[in-house]
Amino acid sequence: MKKRIYLGMLALCLALTATACGSSKDTTDTAADTAKTQENTEDKKAEVGTGRLVSVENVDKYITIGEYKGLILDNTVSAITDEDVQVQINEDLQDKAEPVSDGAQEGDLVTINYTGTIDGKTFDSGTANNYDFVVGQGTMFDEFEQGVIGMKKGDTKEIDIDFPSDYGDSTVAGQNVSYKVTVQNVRRAAELTDEWVAKNTDYTTVDEYKEGVRAQLEQDAKDSAEEVLKSTAWSTVLENSEVKEYPQEDLDNAVSEFKSSMEVYAKQADMTLEEFVESQGISQDDFDEQCTQYAEGKVKQNLIVQGIMDAEGISLDDKESLQIQNELVKQMEAGSLAELVSTYGQNYVDESVGLLRVEKLIVDNANVSEKVSEGDTVAENADAVADTDTQDEESVTDQEMEEELGTENVDGAETE
Repeated sequence: MKKRIYLGMLALCLALTATACGSSKDTTDTAADTAKTQENTEDKKAEVGTGRLVSVENVDKYITIGEYKGLILDNTVSAITDEDVQVQINEDLQDKAEPVSDGAQEGDLVTINYTGTIDGKTFDSGTANNYDFVVGQGTMFDEFEQGVIGMKKGDTKEIDIDFPSDYGDSTVAGQNVSYKVTVQNVRRAAELTDEWVAKNTDYTTVDEYKEGVRAQLEQDAKDSAEEVLKSTAWSTVLENSEVKEYPQEDLDNAVSEFKSSMEVYAKQADMTLEEFVESQGISQDDFDEQCTQYAEGKVKQNLIVQGIMDAEGISLDDKESLQIQNELVKQMEAGSLAELVSTYGQNYVDESVGLLRVEKLIVDNANVSEKVSEGDTVAENADAVADTDTQDEESVTDQEMEEELGTENVDGAETE
């Protein structure tokens, strides 16, 4: 478990040098704390293009960059079904659920406090306050959810659960646990009506609302597919590139960056870096190896990006890069470039802009096939998906008919 925590931190640090697409301020607070340690931000200039991404001028000496033009790629967009629209609507209704005074029913959002005891004694992980769950969704044991049905706000009840002997938590496995449950709140989703739509959305009718939900889901699917496309494009070039030699200065800087980021976590735990590494069940040799892996991954990325930018005459302060920089500020929900730099560091901003620029160049110069997927079916367009579904249905029908007749047609011969 401890190693997974540590490796999660490593992944976070590696993510700081990757594309910022899909990131947002509310999911990167810890990342911001980490990035603050990567540079002294006191004298940072709030502008892109303050320098190259690597310390060397001749990138070709250090890396052979894989082919980055003419890649054959698929841009597969998920088709949005009526079921997808209904699921989203149900979530919206649940989010707007309102308190009710009667007993909890299936589908209600219930807030409870509970304390579990075994033979009259409490145990770790057996107590929770203000715990939310939707009755009937299977979040809790069925006996627990059934026990809550009918309870009103303020009601208290004892619910007994017999945990199976193979249950994952050894504390309760094979035990009879008695839970004292107190209901704090019962909220129920409203019916979907024009009145609800007008009150809770930007639409006035149910039909308009459904169309709006579908349009948003379709846009989200396109955006998601585009991110996958860019990621695939970059990964292809990354995997096909080979480092000849790592610039030592860049490696040293990346190692220091990684150690600084880990020191943030150590400080939060009131430990030295050495104590923190030990607490994670990682040997010093393992930690040093992780530092090296991070540094080599970061430097390889920067060598590729800088090499392509050099070959294509791209700079971090040309018009298109500045446009990407402005989009990055909005995407990361920073008030300004100065705020973004102050939070994440100039290196992070420059590396992100460079990588986003190169990803776009790779995709723009690729042979991209536009496809639509629905479940396991992938086709060139939505109509083709529908046709495939129809063919599948017809195939099943034919098979059922043959089975019903007790015959199978093979090369025109009929056999029993």
